[in-house]
Amino acid sequence: MKNFSAHLLLFCLLLVVRAGWAQQSAVLTGTTTDEKGAAVGFATVAVLPAGATSSITGTVADENGRFQLQAPAAGSYRLRITSVGYQMLETPAFELSATAPGKDFGTLTLKADAKQLAEVKIEGLRPTIVQEADRMVVSVEGTAMAASNTAYDVLAKSPGVFIDQEGNIQLNGKTGVTVMLDNRLTYLSGRDLRNLLESMPAANLKNIEIITNPPARYDAEGTSGILNLNLKKNTQRGLNGSVYASGNYNFKQFGHTYGASLNLKRERWNGFLTVDGSRRVGGRDATFTRVFFGEQNTTYFNQQATGNFTSISPAVVRLGADYSLSKRHTIGFMANYTPRRGESDFLTDTYLGASPQEPTRFIDADNISRNTYANYTGNLHYIGNLDSAGTTLTADLDLVQIKNRGKADFFNFFTDLGTNNRTQDFLFTNTFSDLSIYAAKVDFTKPLANGHKIEAGTKFSRVTADNDSRFYFNNGALVLDPLRTNHFNYRENIQAAYLNWSGKASERLKLQAGLRLENTTSLGESYTTGQVTRRQYLNLFPSLFAQQQVTKDYDIGYSYSRRLTRPNYGNLNPFRFYRDPYTWEEGNPFLRPQYTHAFRVAHTYKKVYSLALNYDYQTAVISEVPILDVEAATTTYTTDNLDTGHIIGMTGVAPVKLAKWWDTQNTVVVSYRKFSTNDLNGFLTNEQLYYMLQSNHTLLLPSKVRLEIEARYLGPTASGLYQIEPMHWVGVALKRSFRQDKLDVSVNVNDIFKGYRYRFSTNINGNINDFNQYFRWRSVGLTVRYNFSQGAKVDTKRRNTNLEELNRAGS
Repeated sequence: MKNFSAHLLLFCLLLVVRAGWAQQSAVLTGTTTDEKGAAVGFATVAVLPAGATSSITGTVADENGRFQLQAPAAGSYRLRITSVGYQMLETPAFELSATAPGKDFGTLTLKADAKQLAEVKIEGLRPTIVQEADRMVVSVEGTAMAASNTAYDVLAKSPGVFIDQEGNIQLNGKTGVTVMLDNRLTYLSGRDLRNLLESMPAANLKNIEIITNPPARYDAEGTSGILNLNLKKNTQRGLNGSVYASGNYNFKQFGHTYGASLNLKRERWNGFLTVDGSRRVGGRDATFTRVFFGEQNTTYFNQQATGNFTSISPAVVRLGADYSLSKRHTIGFMANYTPRRGESDFLTDTYLGASPQEPTRFIDADNISRNTYANYTGNLHYIGNLDSAGTTLTADLDLVQIKNRGKADFFNFFTDLGTNNRTQDFLFTNTFSDLSIYAAKVDFTKPLANGHKIEAGTKFSRVTADNDSRFYFNNGALVLDPLRTNHFNYRENIQAAYLNWSGKASERLKLQAGLRLENTTSLGESYTTGQVTRRQYLNLFPSLFAQQQVTKDYDIGYSYSRRLTRPNYGNLNPFRFYRDPYTWEEGNPFLRPQYTHAFRVAHTYKKVYSLALNYDYQTAVISEVPILDVEAATTTYTTDNLDTGHIIGMTGVAPVKLAKWWDTQNTVVVSYRKFSTNDLNGFLTNEQLYYMLQSNHTLLLPSKVRLEIEARYLGPTASGLYQIEPMHWVGVALKRSFRQDKLDVSVNVNDIFKGYRYRFSTNINGNINDFNQYFRWRSVGLTVRYNFSQGAKVDTKRRNTNLEELNRAGS
């Protein structure tokens, strides 16, 4: 019945699309090219009444030179097209009427302006943040911070973004963020997502789009929104690319990265190849305090820890190509191979006793781990521009294979401080993890008359996750411990369909409404315990948007959407995993999806100043929960559903130009967060007023030196059952270009004052968990990059697989 409902919705939306197919579109369309036929991207297209000098409407062509805008009322008009480096082009006057409400201009050829090209000079600084109707766009390309950092570093410092010590992302103080690359899901979360983004130089990014209330065409996954990282596009015909090398030092360890990128445009072929290698280093210094209040005794647990890691990726390869079957039809592929091998240690000294001043037991625990990781990703795609009015059909097939192999030694030495008796316990684990994801989706867009548009699509995905963890005693010989050995398999299928409509209710009011249906079936099976958990749920996810133009410069946007966050696959595994003699992690096969109703009102002035007000109501909030065994003085970390979450917030963005050579971009986030549950031996409430201040400065100094300074302060906040203490960050970067901007040299310093320290705690029925960790963010880096190019300007499409299912793969 559930599958029938999903297919019925898909059938109905296709009927709606078919009904609108024959309607005549009141749109103006065309493509801008140069004299050699190469696309001229981002040209400005203005519509002027015949005989007038001022435009009444307009748009900007996309990166492929294509433009589309709603046609004005019946009358006589002409187009004016401008672009830097080209002569202005004006079309002859044309007529619009009831029988001919739109017009396709075909190819419009712009002539190069040699004088303008010779004289063009950038005098000021471009805005780093632009507020569009449904998203915030943060510029990354060309910045000094991007030159010396990874994509992960830049994302972590984007407006409103906070990443915790496990790699979980928050947006405007809310968890449940979906990360995309070039509008495709990464299918990764936690440590795996961090590894992917740290293998990618930030210099490969063009911008980051922050979408807080996504429409129906996006997967419903991600309760707080979407972060879409757009890669830079090739703009040269022929062969072009770059090579780079970078080194960094965190005041304890040295690391380095290197790589090269090539782009080739020949006739109908357009391809790219990037190869990046790295030796990433890092570590942490931590203090853990736990207090166990029992009926008879109180136990104090104090732990000092230090850890180091080295992760080597000899060659991360990304390869892709597009082939134009004709001017309107393109096919292509993308392949990605990410290998990694790593080593890490975590060394702890633990004291236990009835008081912190008089411990009775000491434990020296050394954990040494080694792992190998490989990620294989493939994508096949088709892009069809079915007519000149903007009707498009796209299709994607995605495949992801991840293999992770890990080995770990646990050396535990126990000392009775009263008798000085010393015992030892050595353990060994061998873990095999495999993840396979298959997905297919089709999206259709049809512009209709009077500026209306219909979008429809469907998606199917299948996931298989297999985890086999073998645990051994290692006191002289390896002996399998069946009680701590675990084999878990998880299978999931999702069918989805959506329908989205957008249009104008008036000249000043734009509307959009969408409905997405997702049907999920899953099976989790523990081969070790024999436990089998089956799940099936069918959900509707509506979305509503209204954009009101109050004045020429001032807009107000209203939006609502319902979204969900599914559990990570690993969190559904019911087994207990060993971390140290007093710490365990345990999955929860009964974990339910988290649902969010998100309301938002956004005020925008001149597309750069914005003030957004939001309210989120969450149910079945997914949160980490520490379970304390008072008598044994052990802690088991599991994941559970809290009853409700309420988040009321405000996000403001304001650029301030202090001088012609000095720009600032300022962001403030304020929110009140409250989480409640009645399932942990009593009613618990965690609430906190949270605020974040961020200010980024860009200065153009003499000798073409670019200086960037970023500073942020995060106030105390609540996340699930945890209270998080304030933290701050200051970073500086310098960039200088040589040899006609072909050679770039950048230097950056991160977390100058070591203020980005994670301090958080819980208090559950008087039992306290307190954590204080610093992950060696403070570092100094140097990057040298050389760019080369040949040929005329063209545009390259890049395709990165972007699947929602992998976002929940966990670590």
